[in-house]
Amino acid sequence: MAEVDARQLPALARAVSDNAHAPFSRVRVGAAVLSEGGKVYTGCNVESASYGLTQCAERNALAAAVADGALPGSLIAMAVYANGFAVLSPCGACRQVISELMAPGAEVTSCCDNKESRTWTVAELLPYPFVLE
Repeated sequence: MAEVDARQLPALARAVSDNAHAPFSRVRVGAAVLSEGGKVYTGCNVESASYGLTQCAERNALAAAVADGALPGSLIAMAVYANGFAVLSPCGACRQVISELMAPGAEVTSCCDNKESRTWTVAELLPYPFVLE
């Protein structure tokens, strides 16, 4: 994919949401993450009949970045899209992984069908992350 900027992430998140496997909730979520170098990584939710095994779009996009060699702190923006909902914030598990892998000043934007959006910094999403020292 050609290099992009953060303004293009919502459209990319919406597009990848079409690939979601959501037979139980019917909520199709997509996420797009931007690296410092302008590379984008996408992910969608993948549900399981054993609900605890469901994979969120945000963590799938971050895992794709890591699999490609992105280093913690090199991811500078994320957009998340969920069909049929108003703006949703990432779940707690995603917030923890976001805080570990994204740059401290990175922004996460949630968007939806009605063009509303909300943006948080990583610190606003999870002000007291779990850390091992």
